[in-house]
Amino acid sequence: TRPLEIFGAADINARDVMTEMERLAPHWLHGCRLREIWFEPTFHKWEGQLCHGVQIHCEDPAYYNHEAFKPWRVQSLAFKAIRRLYPDYELWREFSYEYVFDKLAIDVINGSPLLREWVDDPNAAPGDLDAIAVPDEQAWCDVRAKHLLC
Repeated sequence: TRPLEIFGAADINARDVMTEMERLAPHWLHGCRLREIWFEPTFHKWEGQLCHGVQIHCEDPAYYNHEAFKPWRVQSLAFKAIRRLYPDYELWREFSYEYVFDKLAIDVINGSPLLREWVDDPNAAPGDLDAIAVPDEQAWCDVRAKHLLC
């Protein structure tokens, strides 16, 4: 398995998802390369079914840039692209996660419902998510700066 590096499903067109991601926020894709793939999961929802997906390449020095690569934004953009292309697609599965029973797993993983709400809002643009995330990212950079060795 390659969690967080590969995503896809049997019922989506990954090429369309990548095109929509590029259309919505090409600057969010800097520092990595997206590649269309086909794969067959060995467990979970799509076990044994051919899935169309995307692989996020972030290791090859020919296109990987540590400073530019923003993996949270890349995956957020993928969710947004899927929601735009497939408005009724079941992105948010309801199950307990990490012993939390009263919240969606995506909200627990992200610490709040803000990402999910942004994805589900048909009028929300990438700049709207930046407006929410950038202040916290900058605060984190300020806190960690004094701990960096160089």
